[in-house]
Amino acid sequence: MKQAAILVDVTRCTGCNKCVDACVNANQLGDPKHIPQQESDGLSVHRWLAITESPEGSFVRKSCRHCLSAACVSACPVEAMYRSPEGIVLYDQDKCMGCRYCMMACPFGIPRYEWDSAMPVVGKCFLCNERLSEGKLPACVETCPEQVLTFGERSDLLAIAHERIAKFPQKYLPTVFGEFEAGGTALLYISDVSLDFLGFNGATGDEPYPELTWNWLEKFPVVSLGTATLATGLFWIIGRRMQAKLAQQQTNQTPEEK
Repeated sequence: MKQAAILVDVTRCTGCNKCVDACVNANQLGDPKHIPQQESDGLSVHRWLAITESPEGSFVRKSCRHCLSAACVSACPVEAMYRSPEGIVLYDQDKCMGCRYCMMACPFGIPRYEWDSAMPVVGKCFLCNERLSEGKLPACVETCPEQVLTFGERSDLLAIAHERIAKFPQKYLPTVFGEFEAGGTALLYISDVSLDFLGFNGATGDEPYPELTWNWLEKFPVVSLGTATLATGLFWIIGRRMQAKLAQQQTNQTPEEK
């Protein structure tokens, strides 16, 4: 598979939230009925997928777009955000130094931070990468009762999207949202209402986002060196904190637990 993707047909969504529950269960994000520290759009470090409403009242999925030229990946100075061979934007929490550049760089405002933790991480959709490696569908796609979501190779899904639009021009806007915006995304939408409220508008443009950190910083050696030194120092400190926490947990274990 060259580029894993999901096609979202907004016209079919009833807002049942079964996809959200499936995401929570598959990724062990907590009780699906309890939403801790949920932000206004429904996303948080504990909720990687949300069903939001358009200004017209349509139900719309909101999650990581898995951009083809991902600004979060470009912005991360320690490569904690990276792309898999299938084009899925993944995250290595062991490398993360908590700078939150990925959050600032994302044109769609997706990554969320674990503000209330002593060992914070960033949370977002990973397209059920582990399930895909087992030959399974993403949990949201497998669960949706209305066939809102179609998983497959991006070029195939684009063909399906344009075919539906051509077949039912009275039903859909003549746009595949995510085909070009921000250089293209792996989460594609067809809809009967505008999705500008999700960030699909002129503010993002059609050009891929530039390399936001090292390609830029290398032009300024002093700044680059200072940033690299700071990143290394912070990474070392975080590593030491993790080792100390692990040692404390081992010390507190009972003989039976050991």
